[in-house]
Amino acid sequence: MDIQEAIVMFDALSQETRLRVFRLLVKAGPEGLAAGVLSERLGTPHNTMSFHLNHMSNAGVIDSRKEGRSVIYSANFDVTRDLITFLVKDCCSAEFASIRDDSKSGCSIIELANCCDPETSSNQGRRRKS
Repeated sequence: MDIQEAIVMFDALSQETRLRVFRLLVKAGPEGLAAGVLSERLGTPHNTMSFHLNHMSNAGVIDSRKEGRSVIYSANFDVTRDLITFLVKDCCSAEFASIRDDSKSGCSIIELANCCDPETSSNQGRRRKS
């Protein structure tokens, strides 16, 4: 993944409705949810939901398939994994985060170190002032 691809994905997820949709789709797993169900659960008009789903689909963060008269949407877990890997490998210091493949499960494992220990984290308790 390159930075331009990451920017497109972050753009697609940087709006409240789209992020809420994505979170619902992640929870739904590979089975996904129908567009109408997403619209109902979030209280979003169908035409507005279609706009957001199209934006997310174009960015590659969700997939869709036709089942009868319904369009079922699901999170694109491969792309999501690639985006997370990009962040950990290219954006985090190895001192704080690393990613490795687990040969038994076939999963990627993100390991965070020193980020949550108050004695080793200089950012613990700090808040950004606007």
